Amino acid sequence: MTLHADFQVDRDSGFRLDLRLAVAPGEVVALLGPNGAGKTTALRSFAGLLPISEGSLRLDDRVWDEPPREFVLAEHRPIGVVFQDYLLFNHLSALENVAFGLRARGTERTTARRLAAAWLDKVGLDAHHHTRPRSLSGGQAQRVALARALVTDPELLLLDEPLAALDAGTRLHIRAELGRHLADYPGRTLLVTHDPLDAMVLADRLVIVEQGQVVQEGAPAEVARRPRTDYIAQLVGLNLHRGKADGTTVVLDNGGQLTVAEPATGAVHVAFSPTAISLHPDRPTGSPRNTWPVTVLGLEQHAHTIRVHLDGEPSVHADITPAVVAELRITPGARLWAALKATEIQTYSA
Repeated sequence: MTLHADFQVDRDSGFRLDLRLAVAPGEVVALLGPNGAGKTTALRSFAGLLPISEGSLRLDDRVWDEPPREFVLAEHRPIGVVFQDYLLFNHLSALENVAFGLRARGTERTTARRLAAAWLDKVGLDAHHHTRPRSLSGGQAQRVALARALVTDPELLLLDEPLAALDAGTRLHIRAELGRHLADYPGRTLLVTHDPLDAMVLADRLVIVEQGQVVQEGAPAEVARRPRTDYIAQLVGLNLHRGKADGTTVVLDNGGQLTVAEPATGAVHVAFSPTAISLHPDRPTGSPRNTWPVTVLGLEQHAHTIRVHLDGEPSVHADITPAVVAELRITPGARLWAALKATEIQTYSA
């Protein structure tokens, strides 16, 4: 059975979420977007905490929300939720936290505790059955929350920024562990996040929302290769511009033009990596390439390189080594030349 969502939600603030997506059994779909895009509104609607305004939400022929005819309360929806801050009961042990959902559904106490113990063992917490949340590490608390969500055998698993509260080292381990559990989970998973790495690693498909609208959808590799908005381009670390192509020349909407390797016609996006930009004190000569004057706006540490923000036509980001920064004496306000090979540019329809 596939989860089908085609609905709108209106908030008192005037914000409207317009969402259409489907999640198949065994599939992990990541709902990705900046703050204020509508991710939390969407999650609350799936969870039954916020009624939709129009449209429908259903699991095949089982309607969960279709105003004004039908609204299934949260406690009657077959869902499991892992919240960003876990929301564990501090007065209960890990075992009793996991058993809580089963008990709330009427499962007999002994059976609930047995199933909860099995799930704690499965997520590697066999030595922490009787530990209370305040004595658990962040990674351990996250695993308790995941076990609590999955022990009820939900048909939909909602993950709300599940790794956001973890430190970088713990996140690396828990992300891999979460991926293994999701691979074994036969239900549908909706991962709500603003972290591109979580989405790229864990999801089978990405749905990106901005200002309440779906702006792009597809497999992670496809979205990363061909972003369609500035927000997505920033997420995947690419320079992105829109322009009009005529053969191998693209006149950019924001000024300047680029020569590309593959001929095209009409409105296009052009995308290229910051590592494809080279910087020079004077206009470079030699092999054919795109060259244009730029002014340095600022520099920032970016992984093991320096990201240089450059104003020009076009304005771009360039990733260079600290050695190049020293050699060219790059500082804010410096005037340089940028160079970009046509073969480094991806061109696709806008």
